Amino acid sequence: MESRIERDSMGQVAVPKEALYGAQTQRAVDNFPISGTPMPKAFIQSLLQIKAAAARANAHLGVLAPDCAHAIAEAALSLARNDRLMQHFPVDVFQTGSGTSSNMNANEVLASLAAIGLGRPVSANDEVNQSQSSNDVIPSCIHVSAAKALATELLPALEQLKSSIRTKAAGLSGSIKTGRTHLMDAMPVRLSQSLETWASQLDAQALQLQYHLQAVQHLPQGGTAVGTGVNAPPGFSRTFCDELNLITGLGVQPAANLFTYIASQDAAVALSGQLKSLAVTLMKIANDLRWMNSGPLSGLGEIRLPALQPGSSIMPGKVNPVIPEAVAMVAAQVIGNDACITVAGQSGNFELNVMLPVIAHNLLSSLQLLSKAMVTLADKAIAGFEVCDDRLARDLARNPILVTALNPVIGYAKAAEIAKRAYAEGRPILEVAAEMTDMEKEELVRLLDPARLTGQE
Repeated sequence: MESRIERDSMGQVAVPKEALYGAQTQRAVDNFPISGTPMPKAFIQSLLQIKAAAARANAHLGVLAPDCAHAIAEAALSLARNDRLMQHFPVDVFQTGSGTSSNMNANEVLASLAAIGLGRPVSANDEVNQSQSSNDVIPSCIHVSAAKALATELLPALEQLKSSIRTKAAGLSGSIKTGRTHLMDAMPVRLSQSLETWASQLDAQALQLQYHLQAVQHLPQGGTAVGTGVNAPPGFSRTFCDELNLITGLGVQPAANLFTYIASQDAAVALSGQLKSLAVTLMKIANDLRWMNSGPLSGLGEIRLPALQPGSSIMPGKVNPVIPEAVAMVAAQVIGNDACITVAGQSGNFELNVMLPVIAHNLLSSLQLLSKAMVTLADKAIAGFEVCDDRLARDLARNPILVTALNPVIGYAKAAEIAKRAYAEGRPILEVAAEMTDMEKEELVRLLDPARLTGQE
């Protein structure tokens, strides 16, 4: 590969001839050949938008020439929309803990592009990075990219899943099934009640996620190296946020304490914890679907999920619940991502957290995985499953636990005798209760009516 020589404060470096980046990016590429995974595209796009907003703020505050600021901002926003964006950002996730390599990667690329527009050299440090430090840029970028993913992807996907569940539930109030506790037969429930339980769980998740969205809309930009704002002009934080809002529409604002958001990643850790909680909810929904779909002959067989693909390379005709399985794996991955973020969040040593890149990578991964998983679950599992009403009715009629409804009349001990006999003889509880009590059959039918027992007559 043809190369050119670039220079930085440490000396000369050979850089690919056509690369837009310079010496510091190349050093990072050489120093961190670890995972082969670059920083997420959503992170890089947010980083470029931050650079554009910073350039415009610097021009407004009189610390950067307007023509240079315009060239930097235009280069940043144009590049952020470029389909071939990522070829210019090769730095590995596992790099310097402050993310300095990614910040300088952006500075060098934008310096090269702005220089073309201006017809003169542009300094990556003194002009593109004016009024900034990696130490406030990268934490701000974590918040901005997470806020965008939350607002435009995850929360809409969550609403779609809730809507799909509630639409399905609306037509299932007449489908009554055996409830289960400890995986054992329990009192009956309507299938609509089971689905509404899922939707209610998701309501609670959405409420908490809205709170965390507000938290990550607070940025430490303007704190520069340690939070004091050294080398940034007065008013930079507010002006920067105003400019970034014009670009993104996010509604970001300066953090009340810039030191806090540079020294810690508490907001990202808290958001990750909420994403883990959402993953747990999705795992419950996925597993409920798998259990209800199990069989179809020797399992519960209460519903039929859409048949999407052959389920076995050796067993003809086998069809598996592939969508719930995929969602369960996403949930497991998100729980693992949160464990990494939790450990990384503890690395806020004095004035700076030094595990920022891996926090960004895992947080954005969780947001993307959950967003796509929820849409897939809604469209390919919830919307299309069919209810096996005959199976529900058959199993419900044989459920001795219905005898619980007779407790107030005959007492727990007598009811237990009836249940045990019904189990032993495999007979409907109604028949056995009629034989073992002096109650009228009509009263037994009324008391043991599964619809009445669901609380919705």
